[in-house]
Order: sequence, then C-alpha cells, then structure tokens
Amino acid sequence: MFSSPRRWGASGDYERVPEGPEAQKCNPEKSASFFSRMTYSWFTRIIILGYKKPLEREDLFELNESDSSYIVCPIFEKQWRKEVLRNQERQEVKAHARKPSLLHALWNTFKFVLIQVALFKVFADILSFTSPLIMKQMIIFCEHHQDFGWSGYGYALALFVVVFLQTLILQQYQRFNMLTSAKIKTAVIGLIYKKALLLSNVSRKRFSTGEVINLMSADAQQLMDLTANLNLLWSAPLQILMAVSLLWQELGPAVFAGAAVLVLVIPINALVATRVKKLKKSQTKNKDKQIKLLNEILHGIKILKLYAWEPSYKKKIAEIREQELEVQKSAGYLAVFSMLTLTCIPFLVSLATFGIYFLLDEGNILTASNVFTSMSLFNILRLPLFDLPMVISAVVQTKISLGRLEDFLNTEELLLQNIERNYTGDHAIGFTNASFSWDKTGIPVLKNLNIKIPEGALVAVVGQVGSGKSSVLSAILGEMEKLTGVVQRKGSVAYVAQQAWIQNCILQENILFGSTMQKQFYERVLEACALLPDLEQLPNGDQTEIGERGVNLSGGQKQRVSLARALYSRADIYLLDDPFSAVDAHIGKQLFEKVIGSSGILKDKTRVLVTHNLTLLPQVDLIVVMECGRVAQMGTYQDLLPKTRNLTYLLQAFGEQGKSHALKRVSVINSRTILKDQILEQNDRPSLHQGKQFSMKKEKIPIGGVKFSIILKYLQAFGWLWVWLSVATYLGQNLVGIGQNLWLSAWAKEAKHMNEFTEWKQIRSNKLNIYGLLGLMQGLFVCSGAYILTRGSLAASRTLYTQLLDNVLHLPLQYFEMNPIGQIINRFTKDMFIIDMRFHYYLRTWVNCTLDVIGTLLVIVGALPLFILGVIPLVFLYFTVQRYYVASSRQIRRLAGASRSPVISHFSETLSGVSTIRAFGHEQRFIQQNKEVVNENLVCFYNNVISNRWLSVRLEFLGNLMVFFAALLAVLAGNSIDSAIVGLSISYALNITQSLNFWVRKACEIETNAVSIERVCEYENMAKEAPWIMSTRPPAQWPNKGVVEFINYQARYRDDLGLALQDITFRTHGEEKIGIVGRTGAGKSTLSNCLFRIVERSGGKIIIDGVDISTIGLHDLRGKLNIIPQDPVLFSGTLQMNLDPLDKYSDSQLWEVLELCHLKEFVQSLPKKLLHEISEGGENLSVGQRQLVCLARALLRKTKILILDEATASIDFETDNLVQTTVRKEFSDCTILTIAHRLHSILDSDRVLVLDSGRITEFETPQNLIYQKGLFFEMLTEVGITQDSVTKQ
Repeated sequence: MFSSPRRWGASGDYERVPEGPEAQKCNPEKSASFFSRMTYSWFTRIIILGYKKPLEREDLFELNESDSSYIVCPIFEKQWRKEVLRNQERQEVKAHARKPSLLHALWNTFKFVLIQVALFKVFADILSFTSPLIMKQMIIFCEHHQDFGWSGYGYALALFVVVFLQTLILQQYQRFNMLTSAKIKTAVIGLIYKKALLLSNVSRKRFSTGEVINLMSADAQQLMDLTANLNLLWSAPLQILMAVSLLWQELGPAVFAGAAVLVLVIPINALVATRVKKLKKSQTKNKDKQIKLLNEILHGIKILKLYAWEPSYKKKIAEIREQELEVQKSAGYLAVFSMLTLTCIPFLVSLATFGIYFLLDEGNILTASNVFTSMSLFNILRLPLFDLPMVISAVVQTKISLGRLEDFLNTEELLLQNIERNYTGDHAIGFTNASFSWDKTGIPVLKNLNIKIPEGALVAVVGQVGSGKSSVLSAILGEMEKLTGVVQRKGSVAYVAQQAWIQNCILQENILFGSTMQKQFYERVLEACALLPDLEQLPNGDQTEIGERGVNLSGGQKQRVSLARALYSRADIYLLDDPFSAVDAHIGKQLFEKVIGSSGILKDKTRVLVTHNLTLLPQVDLIVVMECGRVAQMGTYQDLLPKTRNLTYLLQAFGEQGKSHALKRVSVINSRTILKDQILEQNDRPSLHQGKQFSMKKEKIPIGGVKFSIILKYLQAFGWLWVWLSVATYLGQNLVGIGQNLWLSAWAKEAKHMNEFTEWKQIRSNKLNIYGLLGLMQGLFVCSGAYILTRGSLAASRTLYTQLLDNVLHLPLQYFEMNPIGQIINRFTKDMFIIDMRFHYYLRTWVNCTLDVIGTLLVIVGALPLFILGVIPLVFLYFTVQRYYVASSRQIRRLAGASRSPVISHFSETLSGVSTIRAFGHEQRFIQQNKEVVNENLVCFYNNVISNRWLSVRLEFLGNLMVFFAALLAVLAGNSIDSAIVGLSISYALNITQSLNFWVRKACEIETNAVSIERVCEYENMAKEAPWIMSTRPPAQWPNKGVVEFINYQARYRDDLGLALQDITFRTHGEEKIGIVGRTGAGKSTLSNCLFRIVERSGGKIIIDGVDISTIGLHDLRGKLNIIPQDPVLFSGTLQMNLDPLDKYSDSQLWEVLELCHLKEFVQSLPKKLLHEISEGGENLSVGQRQLVCLARALLRKTKILILDEATASIDFETDNLVQTTVRKEFSDCTILTIAHRLHSILDSDRVLVLDSGRITEFETPQNLIYQKGLFFEMLTEVGITQDSVTKQ
C-alpha cells in the first residue's frame, strides 16, 4: 500500500525514510519567474508529457512543503488541542459550556491564508465591474464620435488589459482557494484518524467503521466544498451592492424596484435552505446506513453466498437506496424551484427597473449605452444571485457535517488512567480488587480481580466460553473501562489477538511492524514461528504482498505471522489469546517449545496465555481459572489439581484417559487447523505444486479517452425521452435568451428616433411587454429543463446503482478476496455520488454552454461579419489547448480517483486492528502512514488544480483576444455601425470568454467524471458466478436422502494454478457421518467449497441424491445445504436478526435452538434478550459465543446435508463436547461432513476421509484406519490419542 519505506528511529519516534520528494519530481513552482507563476507556464511540461503518454504517479510534481499533510496536520492538531483546553477552562467557570468548536480551530489555523484568498477575490470583483464601464465609454464613443480618433483604440486596449488582469488575479484566487480547501480537508481527516485510534469501547460502538469512513469521506469533503465557495458569502452581496450602485448611475431611482425584487427573493431562499437542511440530515442518515450495511455485506460476503442470502441483503440495501433517492428527488424539485427563481430574478430585476424607469419620467428612453451597460451589470448580477442561495444551502449542509464531526471528535476516549503503566514494583502485572465493564454504566464483565503475575512468569488463563478469558487480556491492555480497583503493568506489551490482524503490505513489514531490520534475530524469529517453510513456498518469500485481512494466508499462517510480529517486537510482556487455535499439532509443539515454553525465546519474558489446550497446564508457572467474569481458582497445576473440581471437570471434558500421562505430552496441541478463508485455501498452498500465490490486486487506472459507449450507457439509463426533451428545452431557453437581447438591441436602436413616432408611449409599452413575455418564456423553459433533468438523473442513478449492486453480488468469492474492500466501497460512495449529484449537472452545463457559444458566435458574426476572420484561428487555438489539456487532466483525475481508495482501505484496516496497534503503542506510526496515503491523494489533487488553472489562463486569454478583436472592429467600423450593435457585440464577446472557458472545462469534466460511470460499469464485464436460479430446478423435497457422490472430481482456483483437488471419487450413504481430515493444505476446505460451488469443477462431477449439482442454480443448491463455517461472521443488528435474517421463524423456535447451543442462559441474562444489539462484526460477543450463534443459525436452517467446517474452533473442550452431542442428536437423520479440528470429535464418525495434497489417501471406518497404521494413525499418535481411547469412544 505504501510506496516509501518506514522505520522507527533510535529515539523511538517514527521516521520517514528519505525517498519521496528527493527521489521524485521536485516542484519547480518556487523557482519559476513571476510571469511563469502568474500564467502557470511552469506546469506546461506536464501538459505536454501527458499529451505524449498517459501520465503516471511518478510524472507528477510533488507538493510544496507548506501544502503537505506532514506540515498541515500537526499545526491544526495543535490549534484543536488549544481549543479543547480553552473549552475545559470555560467548563470550570461555567457548568454548561459549549463543546470545543472545530470551526474556531480551523479559523485559527488557516486565517492568514483565508484573508489572502479574500483579497484576491476583492481585486477580481472590482475588475469585473470595470469592463462594463469601459464598454459604456466605447458605445458613447461610437454614438458621438464623428471622425476617426485614437481614444477608441485606447478603450479597446484598456478593455483587453482589464479583462486580462482579471483573468490572472481570478486564477490566483482559484489556486489558493482550492488548495486551502484541500488543506482543510486534509487537516480534518488527520484529526479523525487520530481520534479513531483513541476511541473508547463505548465510542467504537456508537460510531461504526462505515460511519467513521463516511465522516472522513463525505463530511470532510462537504467542509472542503464549502471552503472553496466560502468567499461568495461576502463576495456575492458585495457584487450585488456594486451592481446596484452602478445601475443607479444608469437608471437612477428605478434601480430600487430591482432591489425590491432581490429583497423579496431572500425569504424564498431562506425557506429553500431550511428545507435543504432537513433533506441533508435525512440523506446523511441514509448514507451512513447504506455504507455501514455495505461494509458488513462485503466483509461477510462468504456467509451471504454460503447461505444464499444475497437477495435478502440486496433488498435491504435497495430499500435504503430508495429512501436516499426519494430525498434526492425532493432536493431535485427544490432545485427546479431554485432554477426558476434564479433565471427569473435577473429578468424580473431588469423588467421592474425598466418599467419604473419609464414611469418615473415619460421622457426617459433606453439608449444603447443605458441598455447594454445595464444588461452587462445584470449579467454580472446573475452569478452572485445564482451562487448566494447555493452557498447558503452549502453552509446549512456544512453546519450538519460540522456537528457530526464535532460529535465524533468530542466523543469519549480511552482513559490512560485505566491502568498504571509506569509501575516499578515487584510484579509485571497486578490486579487489586479490579472490576471492569465495556462501558462505564454497563454490567461488570470482570469482577473483583486480584491477580499478581511475577516478572518472567508463564501464566495460563482457562475457562469456558464467555467466562472472561479474553477480557482479562483486554483489561491488561487498558481496552476496558475500569470501574473499581487498581491495575498495574510494568514495561512494553506485545499482543497476539485471537483473530489475527494482518496488514495489506509485504510479509516482512507485517513482522517487523515498524521496527528496524536485525537480520540475525529476524531469521531466528522466522525459524521459531515455523515460517521458513512457508517463505520457501511463497512466490517472493518474505517480500510477498499480503492481501487485505491476510486473505492469501491460511489461518495458521496468519496466526504465526501475528506471533512473529509480537516476538520480533522484543516487548517485556506478551499477551497471547489462544495462539495455537489455528495451527497443526506438530507446529503447535514447535511454537510452544521454541517461543513460549521454558526453553523458548520468550523464556525470560512475562507471558499471559489464554488457552483451551489444557495439556499445557503442567508447563506453566501459574493457572488462572475464570468463571462468569471472576477468578474461580488460581495457583500452580500441582496446587489446583487435587482441590479444584473446576479444573478436574475441564480436564475430564478434554477427554484424556490418564491425566498424568496425557498432561506430560507437551506435543498434544490442538489438531485443528483453521485454514484461510475457505475459497482460497488451496490457492495459496504451494505444497500442492500449484505455482505462485496471488497478490492483492492494485486498482486498475484506465488510460486513454473515455469511450463514447460509456456516455451512451448513462444516456440510456437516463432515458432517451428525457434526453431529447432536455435538449429541446435548453435549445428553447437559449433561443429565447438571444431573442431577448436582440429585442433590446432593436429597442435601443429605435430609441433615438422614438420621439418621431406619435404613439411612442404605446410602442414603448408594447416593447416592454414583449420583453417581459420573452423573459417568462425563458423561465418556463428553464423550469421544464430542470424538472426533466431531475427525472432523468433519478432514473439513471437508480438503474446504474441497481446494476452495480447486482453485478457485485454476482461476482465469485475469489474477487472479494483478491481486491481491497475499500476499492469496492469507493464505487458505491464516491463514484455513485458523482453519478447522483454531479454528472448530469456537467452534462447539462456543457449542452447549455455549447448552445450558448454557437448562439453568441452567430450574433457577433451577424453584427460584425469580419469577426469571423479572428474567430477561426482563435477557435483552432482553443481546440489545440483543449486537446493537450484533456489528455493530461483526464489521467490526473484518474490517478486522483485511484489514490482515494488506499485512504479508505488504510482507514478501514486501522479501525479493524486498532486494539493491536494500541497494544504495541504504534499509534504515531500509523498516523504517519495515514498522512502518507492522504499526501499521495493531495499530490494528484494539487496537479489537477494547477492543470485547471493552466487551462483557464490560456482559454480566458484567447477569450480576451476575442473581446479585444470585437472592440477593435467596432472602433474601425466607426459610423458605419450602429452603437446598439456595438453594445450587443461587445457584451456578447465579454460573455463568450466565460462561456468558452466553461464549455472546454465542462467537456473535460464530463470525460473525467465519466470515469466514475466507467468504474461502476466495469463489473458488468467481469466473470460472474453461475446463475442463482436456472430453468432446470431440483424437486421441492430434494435432497431427501443425503447421498453425496464425487466422481473423478477435479478443481482448481484459477486457470494458471495447479489442481487443488485431483481425481476425488467417493460416495456417502444417506444419514452417514463422515469425518474429513488432513494436514494443512490437504484440500479439506476446498472439498466443502466445491459442494457449494464456491469453486467450480475442472473435471468430473458431484451428484447429490441423483442430481448433478452443476446443472442447477446456485441458490437452489446452497439453499438446500447447511454449513457451520470456520469464521463466525455476525452482522450489526439484533441477535434475532443474526439468527433469522429472513424472519422465517418464531421466537419460541429461536429460544429452542439457543438452548440446544447452550446460549439460552447467556441471552436471558441480557437486558434486551433476543433484541440485544450486536455491534459491528459481533465484537461485543466473545469469538466462542459468535461460533455458538452460528451453530444456532444452522440448527434453525435444518437441511438433509450439514457441513461442519471447523465449527467449534474457538470454544473450550467442555462446550465442544456439548455441541458435538447436540449436533449428533439434532442432525441424526442428516448426512454430516465434519472437517476435523479436534480429532477426538470425529472418532465416532461412520467413516473418515483422509486427504493429502488434494487426493484421497484413506477412506474407511476409524477403527480400520487405525489398524492400517497410515496417515490417520500417524495424526492420532501426534495428538496422543491411543487405540484404546478410540475403541472406548
């Protein structure tokens, strides 16, 4: 994920290895000349390079140091801390002080640059009002100057200089404005990230991963968008005031009539803003719900596919999406109303002003200078009138986002005082009368703990599921809320979580975890953690990139990498949460002997080991037996065994014949092997000679132009009827607009002769009426166009989102394992946001600008025919500039889009591993990594901003030449051209600069934003799973016997890999119990994947009760099979929803299965019972409890065939025995295929299938296999199970 290496310095602080700016393109902006900086000529080399070849990240210029996240974030964090301290001081004085203000902190950080930006805006605004005044002088010059004079050329030149200066200043304003807004977003993201690392458990429940990601992407973006338009809050009123004062000079007191119209509009805008605020609130909630559910669906996609739940969850997402579209529709209709008022305001202002102007004095006439100066001012007025309500609306929306951000930033943090970290006494860890809860007001989870752990001791924590074993480790880490007592801890900590957390980076970086490389010790760690054979098999050894959540590693490999990470850290205290649960017996033996035991690397360290493996107990110094959150017994093995019924009972449940004999065998480690996520188990098993492992796929960045077919796809989703109606309305709008101006020109032309007409008052009245009618027609066209656009864009959004969701849910499971989840979420969030809110706007603006430009050129050429001679070369230059710009800008936008996904992925990865990061004390290092990925995105954004400014300067310069050329022709024409025509042509020329600039920019916006449509549609062409339902359907009662038959079956995970299963042939009887065993990589989980067609066949077939499963739909197959998978996946929501997401079963049935799973007592103790809220990922339940919930889910869904894929991997032996008894009883009439993890659990199977390297080596009854003394016998011997114990069972 990260391009530059990182390390911890000698001082313990994080250092960035010099590689980035020094090794990449340095920024030439600072060394450029004044002229080059003003015109952005220093950027030309990137534009030319982008035209020659598709740009890559290495081609882009680096950020200026002051713009980088490394500088911006610390400065802002300092101001935020000051604000928090000020607030605390206020609270001491005043009981109900307000919470710390994010706005104040932002202002204190960026106030000087914001003032600088405001000054640029002031100068640009003043210059924008200068050009109409010069145009007025030119019209007067053409009206009254009879002879040739130099003053006309002076006016033409002055007009050119003014508009060119305005261009330069405006582009500097835009540059500083956009970069400042990006810096504000960067600062806020940095603060959100830092806060996420400090959240208490209560706060983490309150803010799910999806919600925190939404704060970072949507709310921080909203803040950035407002900052970019913030100056319009004062600039728009200033422009309105300046325009009104200049109009006073032209039309006198009549201007108050126009001002009155403006005042009337303010309450309308206020009402609209209020309504928008409400809509924004509900939209934000919908987006939060959608992202949260999507995040869970994508992380739990395996469960959805195994249980055929995709349609159910698709329906849930669709319901949330429909609510979102309803809000979008309401917002669209408000936009129709806004467009109507905005279009009508300039017209109504001019109509009211002209009408009152005539009423005030019957002698008032509209001259060319009056009309076109006024109309230019009205045109200038149009933009602030358009912008002001939008900015007010943005302020309202941003206020909501600020509130959400402040809620998050001010939420409860983990209290450092929960534990005493600097303890210097005798023991390494100490609890004194300590009670803990997951929240301050909650029920105590751990009660009255009194434990003293000496330095260098090996301590085992044992107990049943839910007894509080893992919670003890969480309490030592400070992850729980201390209610009473004292907790002491001496020295640094390393933590191995029960579910290993692996980063998306190379294997070596996962182990080093920020520490510097010490080759000798590193190799010793690899050898001790049994990783050397794995490295030999990995395609690039320890340089192999590990995918998100470690998907290309097996469960055992992930756990050993996690252990190696802890071992390499050289900490003082090691907290190990059941690290042997995912490894084979012989590997477990090595890990204990070489790492944890009395002769291991950690022999002199303090080790706290949570385990279900009771055979280790004689080897530990201290045993802590947990029961219901309390310490039931504590002491050495010899002390506890004779007097503790608790321990004796657990040992009996373990099923060993002679305690003394069995407990001496340290090699008796769990034989279970939680393999990697099922579908990729064999894919990364080089032992099967399959070739190289896969790496996580990087996001593909398209090159070249966006195909027109992509635009057509959008238009097709938009609806062709709406497309043609839109074009018709915008054509009508522009024709009427041109008609208005031509009418005014003709009116002004006749004005000087008006007194010659006897009925001139009536004529003037008629002309005003027709002008008003044209204005109303234009308003009607605009209103119709906005309504049509809303309807069409909603249809496009609905269609494209539905197609995206459908395509994603139909992707095979391998895709989700090989591609970052952040990348997929990015499609549903950022890309869909562009399609929902922006693309139709760019398309509409481009069509409008195209029609506007064509109309403008026709009007000017009609007025000044020679103008065409200047237009032809200028248009050629326009297209040349555009061609160069679009090639570069398109690729920079794509790079920017691709650089957003790592930000989300890293954020998501951090949130999932926050406990591990905090345990190791590496928060600062991860904060630096976040700055790194954000900085990469900033580099692309910076280059994009500069490329836009480069284009604008050149396009506006060409537009300025057009203005100059039109003015020059008017001066040269002298008396041969009417002053009204001069006014018309110059006012249109002044407008064309903006129109042409907009036209080119929006054409590029369409192309670059069409990439979002391209990215959303790319899933259409990807390989999909087989259809969910096919025309050939099995009988309703199928399967009714449960006979499973594999015939010469072969399977591979990818075409470029070897066979994962080879020539598998066997047949089960109905209601037979089959145990499936084999060493890591033998193909056990692949076999179950093939039954569910997660992996499709390469040869042979599987027949269930006479039906070839390849001939029926996936849901017909998966809906009739049952599995308890190895990974206990739960979704946020109620316990009831997790048990029965389709709402098929009654409460009594739910309680019945909970009792069978030994969860009834636990659920009844919960305040809300079945309605107990499960947090994201089921984090408020232990891993064992999660597995029991999954078992309950399977008991509800009773089918004829059940697959147990290491289903009791995280529960203690006592509960395991109870569960095995329940399964045997409740599924007595079913065929059960059990992938064995504890070999004693399959000893009562009817037959055992032994796999090795993807082939069947043995298939017989357990007794016969023992007599044959093959691989199965060897595996039993390794775990200390004797022939007598098998016979007894």
